[in-house]
Amino acid sequence: MKKIILLAMLTVLGVTTSQAQETTKKLKAKTTTAKAAKVNGAGMVFATETIDYGTIAHNADGKREFVFTNNGTKPLIITNTQGSCGCTVPSTPKEPIAPGAKGVIGVKYATDRVGAFTKTVTVTSNAEGQATKILTIKGVVLADDASKS
Repeated sequence: MKKIILLAMLTVLGVTTSQAQETTKKLKAKTTTAKAAKVNGAGMVFATETIDYGTIAHNADGKREFVFTNNGTKPLIITNTQGSCGCTVPSTPKEPIAPGAKGVIGVKYATDRVGAFTKTVTVTSNAEGQATKILTIKGVVLADDASKS
């Protein structure tokens, strides 16, 4: 009998958690839609402005991507991307991003450096109202002996 009650409680908890996750997803989608309102001129809305690498192994793949959409009425031109130090190397789209189109700014962090990190990438563009945008990467690179345990 105890097992049946426990199973019923876990089922109810699982359904409640699932419904809460769906509600959170819907709220996030509405927030993203509100941020992506059309602008007159070039626009730039990022899916996320922070990439969390989490805890990664020493010398792991440090490549990540910031995805953005031109929510404007004119082509978006990225004129420059600059990492906050030599260990953070961004890549810039060479062609203008058409209105409504998506683009990618790649970033590669040098994971040969052990320890916690928080770095930025400054994006310069013709986006209306935000000529510069600061993006953030963060995480922790484990030492070789720590990643083996």
